[in-house]
Amino acid sequence: MNAALTPAQLLASLEWRYATKAFDTRRLPDATWAALEESLRLTPSSFGLQPWKFIVVTDPAVRAKLRPVSWNQSQVTDASHLVVFARRTEMTEADVNEFFQQIVSDRKIDAAVIEPYRQMMLGGVVKGKDAAGQKEWAARQVYIALGQLMGAAAALAVDTCALEGIDPAAYDEILGLKGTGYEVVVACAVGYRSAEDKYAHLKKIRFPAARVLRRV
Repeated sequence: MNAALTPAQLLASLEWRYATKAFDTRRLPDATWAALEESLRLTPSSFGLQPWKFIVVTDPAVRAKLRPVSWNQSQVTDASHLVVFARRTEMTEADVNEFFQQIVSDRKIDAAVIEPYRQMMLGGVVKGKDAAGQKEWAARQVYIALGQLMGAAAALAVDTCALEGIDPAAYDEILGLKGTGYEVVVACAVGYRSAEDKYAHLKKIRFPAARVLRRV
């Protein structure tokens, strides 16, 4: 497979992106959004267990309810798309078995051959972590997905803003997640920046490479 971007183009797209504060109301083309949804589905996770649900909120009335419990951030209602990231509240043996059976089916592998991997997943997540540890682990996986979405969006010249300034419990209530086995962690607005967003032209502030990179 040939690289879609050159190294210079990749870096340019990452320099271009920023935490967009003001979105205009343009909708993303269907093909662009479909690619971004698929980028979420393709996100890597620990053991491949995918302990998440990605909720794409398109109903304007629901987004209007979410805005007051999001520090009244305009991105919630103005951006083309709003993605809410929820984690599994508990990882069970049934969750591991569902994923394990998909591996067996999709790769046409003898289950007995990869049974040690099933045991590894059970030991590493289900039996090896208490309730708090499972939630913390699942939240880390969700942030991998958030990063994948923002990076993929930048490559397609689409703007994003991660939204941690939200009330997760209120989101759970509004989105009907209580009792489903999922709970909200973070959200992300996706769309196109407004020409009036004063933050669009500010210099990106990052520590120099010598401050954050170490080569051993």
